[in-house]
Amino acid sequence: MTGDPYAPGQEPEIQIDTSVAHPARVWDYWLGGKDHYPADQEVGDQLEETIPEVVLWARADREFLGRLVRHVIGDGVRQFLDIGTGIPTNDNTHQVAQRLAPESRVVYVDNDPIVLAHARALLTSSPEGATDYIDANLHDPDTILTEAERTLDFSKPVLITLMGILEFSVTDEAYTVVDRLLEPFPAGSHLAIACPSNESNTEAMDEVARKWNDSGATPIVMRSAAGLTRFFDKLEMLEPGLVPLPKWRPDPGTLYADRDMDFYCAVGRKP
Repeated sequence: MTGDPYAPGQEPEIQIDTSVAHPARVWDYWLGGKDHYPADQEVGDQLEETIPEVVLWARADREFLGRLVRHVIGDGVRQFLDIGTGIPTNDNTHQVAQRLAPESRVVYVDNDPIVLAHARALLTSSPEGATDYIDANLHDPDTILTEAERTLDFSKPVLITLMGILEFSVTDEAYTVVDRLLEPFPAGSHLAIACPSNESNTEAMDEVARKWNDSGATPIVMRSAAGLTRFFDKLEMLEPGLVPLPKWRPDPGTLYADRDMDFYCAVGRKP
């Protein structure tokens, strides 16, 4: 089974506002992609002036995703709910998972017009597995779960990934949403998050948030280590806990593994 966000011949006219920076496009700019506009480049450069390492976040995040998927595949997980997918690039979740376990089933979720425009790239699948794409908002977990049930078996464990998206949920509603997303899935399911944090570089990271919010883009919030760890209150956090992206179980070839980074990640398992 492979889903499709729109029927053949009925593709919607996708309206993209190029005058304001967009998270997925700024990320694409930092990755060296082509799906960005001057507004995205301007904000990306402004943030780099404050913290030069921001251009490394996107690559470190992509490497973390690969290590993460390989780990849970080894733990027997064959289902993935990737929320805040972003613009497709190399080694998307289904590619990493199905390379190791062709029967893996992957559901992507995003509500950004630029991602919807590229959604077909996420819908390739091995014959044994399945992929689907849901155009939905993180703030509506019930819709996400209802739509995801077309592809995922809720009686089996799942990995829910929230990469670079929770900072856009600026209130404590974010914790309720995460709990709701995990609720229907059984023990052995995993949650993984990746977020910028103002834990160790508070002044500079708060300046990054201010510049981003002043640009008119979707507002963000910086959470401390305690604020990020709170997402795992009902889970068993895996070692090494909440750490900078490159320091979560690095491989021999992991980039930047010898340095700290103000973008943190953590993985938890549902008991």
